[in-house]
Amino acid sequence: MDTRKPIDAQAAGLMFVLCLTWALQQVLLKAAAVDISPMMQVALRSGISAVLVWLMMRWRGEPLDLAGRDWKPGLVVGLLFALEFLFVAEGIRHTTASHAAVFLYTAPIFVALALHWRLPSERLNRMQWTGILLAFAGVALAFLWRGSHGSGGATLLGDFLVLVGAAGWAGTTVAVRLSSLANAPATRTLQYQLIGAFVVLLPAAWLMGLGEIRHTTLAWGSVLFQGILVSFASYLVWFWLLRKYLASRLGVFSFMTPLFGVALGVWLLGEPLEPGFVVGAVLVLLGILLVNGQAWLPRSRKAA
Repeated sequence: MDTRKPIDAQAAGLMFVLCLTWALQQVLLKAAAVDISPMMQVALRSGISAVLVWLMMRWRGEPLDLAGRDWKPGLVVGLLFALEFLFVAEGIRHTTASHAAVFLYTAPIFVALALHWRLPSERLNRMQWTGILLAFAGVALAFLWRGSHGSGGATLLGDFLVLVGAAGWAGTTVAVRLSSLANAPATRTLQYQLIGAFVVLLPAAWLMGLGEIRHTTLAWGSVLFQGILVSFASYLVWFWLLRKYLASRLGVFSFMTPLFGVALGVWLLGEPLEPGFVVGAVLVLLGILLVNGQAWLPRSRKAA
């Protein structure tokens, strides 16, 4: 019997922090790209995080056991995770950060579609599907309504590459949810992904001529932030949430990440605040309320 729960206050609070962290990640990837390519940043952060996860497992007395019964889905998840960031990192080089964000965060739509047809517990009703559509429309509006002052540097190639990366992200989530990894320790699931990303992306960066590093504070600060807080701490929390809560509901909350990214871009990078961001934010919040409406109602009202 599936015991995963709808979103509660604890999950909502954790997702808020995670979305802020992931949004800052996007800003750093773009800001540090002049000193170190996004692909090399992801490769190095994955290696750092893999070591940290291994040390934590040793401290807890957990066996690594990557060759155990979970190795087949682990291999799939590791490759999907690596492909996600290979396409995303390359896409960021060809398109704007705003376009990359809106296409990357189509992933929860793919997840909800896949799980809706595979698992009864993940099926969404009409109101919840309306919420997903509203949330995605809000994200699209916030990033694409730029008016006459909008960025003209985006390319079709970059947008397409990031969209493929989003499909990889969705595939990773679905693979975890539908395999033995759904009940495996979060540390083991994370290790498969981190090792996959490091093994694939490091040689890929060198082979594509993207391995050069300018040893600046920004470059290594970005790598360390992502290695310790993003790929280590935030991903462990994310996989813990996937084991406890319904994945489609968690996915909708991730729509906050690109919105936070715009806010951080305005604050840290001096980007203009577009009216589309304000309107889009309202739609995203409305969508989240529709999808998670039952989870927010008091028990007395649920029973009514």
